Amino acid sequence: MMTFAERPPVLLVDDEVRSLETLSRTLDDEFEVFTAQSVIEAERILEEQRIQVILCDQRMPDCTGVEFLAGVRDRWPRIWRIIISGYTDAEDIIRGINEGGIYQYLTKPWHPDNLLMTVRNAAKLFRLQNEGDLLSTEMKLTAPGVRKQIKRQRDSLKQSFQLERIKRQPDSPINAACEQLAQIARYDISLLIAGESGTGKELFARALHYSSERADKPFVSENCGAMHDELLSSELFGHKKGAFTGAISDHVGLFEQAHGGTIFLDEIGEISPAFQVKLLRVLQEGEVRPLGADQPRRVDVRIVAATNRDLQEEVRAGRFRQDLYYRLAQVTLELPPLRERSMDVPLLAETMLEQAAETFGKQVVGFSTEALEVLKGYEWPGNVRELQNEVQRMLVFCREDHLGAELVSPHIIRAGTHHDVAGPASELEGIAALKGTLKERVELLEASILRETLIRCRWNKSHAADELGLSRVGLRNKLERYGLEKNTH
Repeated sequence: MMTFAERPPVLLVDDEVRSLETLSRTLDDEFEVFTAQSVIEAERILEEQRIQVILCDQRMPDCTGVEFLAGVRDRWPRIWRIIISGYTDAEDIIRGINEGGIYQYLTKPWHPDNLLMTVRNAAKLFRLQNEGDLLSTEMKLTAPGVRKQIKRQRDSLKQSFQLERIKRQPDSPINAACEQLAQIARYDISLLIAGESGTGKELFARALHYSSERADKPFVSENCGAMHDELLSSELFGHKKGAFTGAISDHVGLFEQAHGGTIFLDEIGEISPAFQVKLLRVLQEGEVRPLGADQPRRVDVRIVAATNRDLQEEVRAGRFRQDLYYRLAQVTLELPPLRERSMDVPLLAETMLEQAAETFGKQVVGFSTEALEVLKGYEWPGNVRELQNEVQRMLVFCREDHLGAELVSPHIIRAGTHHDVAGPASELEGIAALKGTLKERVELLEASILRETLIRCRWNKSHAADELGLSRVGLRNKLERYGLEKNTH
């Protein structure tokens, strides 16, 4: 019989009984499965069980899955959260991944192997997260063997996060940010990294740390956007046993854990005005006072903050303290969105594929030329994080030695014909947003449908013509008319 430790506890949340039963059957052999048909029932289970992974349906009667998992992140931040949704929810889910801290989303109909692999990886990350906490504790023992082990790991991290390893082309717009980072790395000043969600802000923060004089000291990070003030104070500044309900032991805050090193504060623009005052005091005085403690403790850290907001506009609007802004933004680094780095997409995708293939234990040669063209033509509202999710999804469903364009998500294929439309809520809205006559817009939509169908049919014109109800001659005429004929060779 397997022990509790061998079967990680997983919570399934869905208001449909059949969906819960199907998910349970798929996971039951490897995981201890708990099920809930409502948010209230799910929260009761979370309070009673040490859940490691949650899978939640996006469409539920009392709230959306994204809303529920955002609340879970606030109360149980260590649990890994997965959303399940149909293709029509793609933009909502991308927003949920960026704003709600969701680990990954699965599309319906999901494949059992893909589901198992995703949950296995989440449970593995949960275990590694706990092992990391234990390693942090062991560091304080300063035993020679521990010091050597930590040094080896830190040297490996230095190699992994060198600026030279940030994948980019010689003409990439992100080169300017890399050059600026290299200039300021050795100077002990604070840095504010601005950019859309998913552009790689934490990657640049780590590159700064491991290129600085503090490289041999800890690097710690915290997302400030999904916690209330008391919990954020506890995470950053620590607390004493009994400081509040549930504080069953002392907790060393991240500022103390990062002493001598670097602390990365993501989503800094989301913190409340009250917490802005607390953080400013810490930065000014160089000391923290854990909740429930009598005396403050000195800390020496370098601050790297990140935001997807315009903090200068937030200051003008009175929502962000000007004095805190100038403390954080001695230097500001602007990261361009992926849609402005289209030349980097093939290189990034190939690198992500190598990493995913190693993680999933699935070997492939690479992408087809057509697949890379489709990926390059998309605007990537979720930026690098969305691209990574797409590459992993393609690899899971790949049955050959390379990833073809037919594996790309339909909404990405459709967007390729009219990718200059900014942020449509749907494809029809995107077409409607274009200027031009009704005939021109209809033709644009027709070209998009033709292209998507051909890619899905692997450029088999007979199959595409049958699906579209066209003759071979009729299809050929339309391909010539829209300039798609060359893509079929």
